[in-house]
Amino acid sequence: MEEAIFKISGMTCEGCAATVTKSLKQISGVQEVSVDLGKAEARLTVREKVSPSQVIEALQPYPAYRIIENGHQVQKAPSFWADVNTWKRASLNTLNCLIGCSIGDFGMIIYLQAYYPGTSMTAQMILAIIAGLCTSVTMETMLLKWREKFTWPAAFRTAISMSFLSMIAMEVVMNATDFMITGGKAAFENPVYWSALVVSMAAGFLAPLPYNYYKLRKYNRACH
Repeated sequence: MEEAIFKISGMTCEGCAATVTKSLKQISGVQEVSVDLGKAEARLTVREKVSPSQVIEALQPYPAYRIIENGHQVQKAPSFWADVNTWKRASLNTLNCLIGCSIGDFGMIIYLQAYYPGTSMTAQMILAIIAGLCTSVTMETMLLKWREKFTWPAAFRTAISMSFLSMIAMEVVMNATDFMITGGKAAFENPVYWSALVVSMAAGFLAPLPYNYYKLRKYNRACH
């Protein structure tokens, strides 16, 4: 067995270390990976020599992480708002958030209108937003636990700290759009309702997307 050490910039938290570790373990011949955030380096235990190009390729889906050689980044970074890989990852993260929010949001509206039709529109919107935030945080936590191998407490803290503002923006835009089109009534027999649902979900997706991209591109902060 041999050891190979690579300086890697862009790692800011234990979530970053977990992502880099998981990515580098996929390189052929790598047995173990140890990341030191303080030194900004990854120490690889390998069966065979690993080249910088292999590490670059493994980290390609995460453009914020870049190899440093002689004090310079090996990879050339795209302009801030033109990073295609970051847009893709931010879009996927936002979509996961949208699915989580939609389950609780529209589920609560359907429940209230079926069993408590006298609930005021303001109360419906507030309860729908709360329900959407709860289901979205739950889904994000489970993704972090299962996909990124976080502990349950760490997954929950990460979901709250990195996604909550995005979720709130998404919920407010979704409910406001739905209310402007349908008045907040879930009329399943009316095609307008389903059209409004599509429009409100599209608006909910687009509203936090630039923010999610910015956080991911500048700070490499995202849930998954």
